[in-house]
Amino acid sequence: MAGPRIPSSGKRSRNASSDRVYFEFLPRGAYIKVSAVHEGTGTEVSIVGDARVTQADLQRIVLRKLEKTMAEQTKKRR
Repeated sequence: MAGPRIPSSGKRSRNASSDRVYFEFLPRGAYIKVSAVHEGTGTEVSIVGDARVTQADLQRIVLRKLEKTMAEQTKKRR
């Protein structure tokens, strides 16, 4: 499932699709694992949340984690 676009870290591609983020939701009983992958960089993060939380809230949380991770990677490259 493709989601919102976020700025990629490192070199910018002229292809807008490189800023796409893909989400995966894997329910496991009372919990759900949510992964987000940034298409342009291949950066991937995951969270585990309560299955009763809305998909939109879980997506927002994992997207924030992805943005933070990518920002930290950019700082390390400088």
